[in-house]
Amino acid sequence: MNSKEFKLALENLSKEKGIDKEIIYDAMELALTSAYKKNYHSLSNVRVDINRETGEIKIFSYKTVVFSEKYEKEDGVLEKEIITDEDGNEKEVEKEFHFDDRIHITLEDARKQVPGIEIGETIEKEVTPKDFGRVAAATAKQVVVQKIREAEREIINNEFADKQDEMMSGTVAMEDVRNYYIDLGRTQGILPKSEIIPGETIKMGSSLKVYVTKVENNSKGPLILLSRKHYGFVKRLFELEIPEINEGIVLVYSVARDAGSRTKIAVYSENSNVDAVGACIGEGGSRINRIISELNGEKIDVVKYEVDSARFIENALSPARNLHVFVTDEKKKEALVVVDKENLSLAIGKKGMNVKLAARLTHFRIDVETIEQAREKGISIYED
Repeated sequence: MNSKEFKLALENLSKEKGIDKEIIYDAMELALTSAYKKNYHSLSNVRVDINRETGEIKIFSYKTVVFSEKYEKEDGVLEKEIITDEDGNEKEVEKEFHFDDRIHITLEDARKQVPGIEIGETIEKEVTPKDFGRVAAATAKQVVVQKIREAEREIINNEFADKQDEMMSGTVAMEDVRNYYIDLGRTQGILPKSEIIPGETIKMGSSLKVYVTKVENNSKGPLILLSRKHYGFVKRLFELEIPEINEGIVLVYSVARDAGSRTKIAVYSENSNVDAVGACIGEGGSRINRIISELNGEKIDVVKYEVDSARFIENALSPARNLHVFVTDEKKKEALVVVDKENLSLAIGKKGMNVKLAARLTHFRIDVETIEQAREKGISIYED
């Protein structure tokens, strides 16, 4: 492979993998350095230079200019070096220096080749073998592939770093006993079977919306955990389907969910002319029905958030009606709700789920009692 073919191959690799060309060039230079030292038993300092314009590869052996012969040229010379300690403080220490003519050159000898060169600088000469391209190719391949994988992992990690708590769309690629694996483009996410909506059927190859609950970077690439059961999934669906929420005209105060059964979402608008609940429902229920369909028929109560805690709790206990709400302790977030017998079961809900969701939605502890129970405690309720 000549220089032009080599350059073209690297550029094609860069485009195919979506990796910066400079990363690949750096990886190649590192790989070729290792290949040279291994195949030519080099004990000297070497550097590989790949011309970015032509693709030509050259290898240089270099030596560091150390001291003048009129001082010291023996092992054991003490040198001073600046190091940084654990606390970040710089300090000067002495270390023992050993002269090695494979990597060192004296100032006098160096100036015979490069007049004016100073101690600490390097002097180099080209040592590229004629058959180096053939020998190096196989050795460099493994290192280059590894570097490319690392670069790809870095790109993927960066791409998904800010995706936690967001909704994404992917394709169901595989499954095992515990998980579904969702193709998200550059990588896969894990959707545990415990995190799907109860009762829904997931088909291989189907497109699926998922909520990202966790993104964790590791040496194999990002670990992306997904859910369709999380309450955040419902919130993101509303943002997707309701333009007014996406635009900030309607705001979501809170969401409480029993996945597969019922969700309660509290919304409001700072514009008094906007019907926040109506915007979410849509004409003829068109908007809310799309969300319900995505949630496999899960019931959704869209309620209006109120600054007044009692009114908010009353709204949250929908579909129950004729409620009498008493905020017994605003600081401790405690409330008593008195309800007639006809609405008692609606207020509490099946297995107590309606009142539990209302409590999560409002952040209040809610006790529900009948009118008779309240009267026994001395609370007077006047029925209409």
